[in-house]
Amino acid sequence: MNIQKKAQKGFTLIELMIVIAIVGILAAIALPAYQDYIVRSKMSEAVAALAEAKTTVTEYVASNGGLPDDGVGIEFGVNTAERNSDILKVITVIVLTPKVYITANVNQAVWGDGTGTEPFSLVGTVGSDSTIRWQCNPGSALSTTGVDIKYLPANCRGAYVDPDAAPDA
Repeated sequence: MNIQKKAQKGFTLIELMIVIAIVGILAAIALPAYQDYIVRSKMSEAVAALAEAKTTVTEYVASNGGLPDDGVGIEFGVNTAERNSDILKVITVIVLTPKVYITANVNQAVWGDGTGTEPFSLVGTVGSDSTIRWQCNPGSALSTTGVDIKYLPANCRGAYVDPDAAPDA
């Protein structure tokens, strides 16, 4: 009598469970990062609008030697009309000499369930030589709260430092 053993083929239940556990752990780590990435990619619309406005304001400052004394109603040719967009609601320009705040009001629905908007600004400080230095601000001229820093572009994720603020003693 000749008894031959057949070689088993396939995976055991334990091996399959280990693979499923590893895939689950990787998904749990990757999903939040992916969601943040999606929000940052949507924020590119607001960033592009701010960059366009920044160029317009910089050209104004360079050609006129600084900001106007009375900044009321000055929009420098920036499109401040309400936008029909799922992401960007409106761009506003506020001049508080020697600073100019260009603010993008972003719909909260971009990153959550909110129905309002949150501000994200570029703050330009005009020097005595009519040069302008720009900084990102997760808030606005009128608000210190705004878009969560993790959703801003990489070069804007540092803390905003007001150049006119008194240093800590």
